[in-house]
Amino acid sequence: MSHRPNRLYLSSDALVANWRALARLSGAAACGAAVKADGYGLGAREVVPRLLDAGCRDLFVATWAEAAAIADLVVGRDATIAVLHGLREADLPLADLPGVRPVLSTAAQIARWRLVAPGQPCDVMVDTGMNRLGIGKAEVAGGLLDGLAIDTLLSHLACADEPGHALNETQRARFAALAGRTAATRMSLANSAGIALGAGYHFDLTRPGLALYGGVPVTGLAGAICPVATIAAEVLQCRTVRAGETVGYNATWRAERDVAVAVVNLGYADGYRRALSSRGCAFAGDTPLPVIGRVSMDLLALDASAAAVREGDWVRFDDDLVHVAAASGVSQYELLTGLADRFERMWS
Repeated sequence: MSHRPNRLYLSSDALVANWRALARLSGAAACGAAVKADGYGLGAREVVPRLLDAGCRDLFVATWAEAAAIADLVVGRDATIAVLHGLREADLPLADLPGVRPVLSTAAQIARWRLVAPGQPCDVMVDTGMNRLGIGKAEVAGGLLDGLAIDTLLSHLACADEPGHALNETQRARFAALAGRTAATRMSLANSAGIALGAGYHFDLTRPGLALYGGVPVTGLAGAICPVATIAAEVLQCRTVRAGETVGYNATWRAERDVAVAVVNLGYADGYRRALSSRGCAFAGDTPLPVIGRVSMDLLALDASAAAVREGDWVRFDDDLVHVAAASGVSQYELLTGLADRFERMWS
């Protein structure tokens, strides 16, 4: 029996359904999966086997430490892990992990890979206008990649979540112009939002992240994506707050009438954002219970006037990431990846 007073209910069916929906939307392109940041906060060691069983074969992490944490899961599965941050000097002890290859993005990283793994497959990131990671067009033309065994040439869209932004087409055209200019067998540009931009952005491989886990970065994916993670927490105390009294730090919420209040074992240290103070919502069954007052480190208060909530009951919180992001002003990405280890993660 777990003693943790809050839970993260996670749906295997929703995760797999989201990946399959994104694979269909990717058309002829293969559909990979970004599982960095511990599977966007849901637990990469639980996420990865479910995606592999669904048919995913291309996984993306940020660092070699993240790759090492899941490398055993791809053994014998005809799957690979690409490390998006390339190959630092400090990563060399991990450079021979089976099924793992770097996404090289600087001349120094390329030289390092040639030295430690000559002739071995790698991926390469090129910059097409985001000015983050990646080598430039001139470096490609100058022969920096000559002789490399490149599996996938990647770039990343800066404004895919703004479908009408001119930079999207600029980046697509710049990336398309690199076709045949390197030894790469595949090209990959689109993240979750990029998939929704259409077939011209899909190339050979898409690499969704947010949408796998229930996020909807663009309206073009609305209806195709299901929530995966639902927060639930236990009620620690029920009390009546009289008209005129306040709740929580700094007395930011005042009762206009007598209100039944439930104090819940959840706070910003768990990843339930302080920005949801007097903005968030929980549910007892289908009955909404608004968050009132400041979310504190370990506790928050709910207006439970509309439901018969008792000490020891469990309530669930809004799992629509679009709603929660709009209410809090916090991005869907941050809401997911900020979920703390305090939660008991329970997969269905």
